[in-house]
Amino acid sequence: MSTEPSLDLPPARQARSRLTRRRILEAGTALLEEGGTEALTVAAVASRAGVSVGSVYRRFGDKDRLVAALQRDMIDRFRADILRRFAPQRTEPTALVASAVAGLTETYQAHERLMRVFLAAGATDPAVARVGSEAAIDADHVFRRFLEPILPMVDAPEPELRLDVVYRLIYGTCQNRVLYGELFESDRSLTWRQLTDELVDVACLYLLGVPAQRPPGPGM
Repeated sequence: MSTEPSLDLPPARQARSRLTRRRILEAGTALLEEGGTEALTVAAVASRAGVSVGSVYRRFGDKDRLVAALQRDMIDRFRADILRRFAPQRTEPTALVASAVAGLTETYQAHERLMRVFLAAGATDPAVARVGSEAAIDADHVFRRFLEPILPMVDAPEPELRLDVVYRLIYGTCQNRVLYGELFESDRSLTWRQLTDELVDVACLYLLGVPAQRPPGPGM
């Protein structure tokens, strides 16, 4: 089933169709964030988006296809956010590592409510899990490509393996926090910012043998 307007539609109708599709996706996203997959019904999405039930069915089919479209939409936005955040102000190795680590943690934090829904759904739905795995592997490739300039500085027999291990560490840590919160595995409170700073130090020490370089605080 195609979810895009036909190319032979007049431009005004194409624009309206794209706007309707976006409203449906935004309504579905809001419902998932508020109540998970149980709150997502075609009727509820139509009501929230201000469109007819038929409009939802014509564009997305049944609930399973709508959930799949919402997951793809979240993944597209997640990937765009990672690429936007991977923008170092400096090019020294520790700055590149810090940008990569923070790019991942900050993106997870920005999308944690919706991510939690799909992580939980993936535990029982193989289709959701498969798409989630594809997205995670794609993010790994983006992460490693971004850090390719530091590979000659990684003192290890397999520097590419170390990049992969760092990604796995950050990925697993972020997913655990998204699913269970900050106090699930430890009673020590740790904000996303504190967690990011510590992960940056871990990554810099493991990859480069030095801690991250942070600007001095006031009075230093």
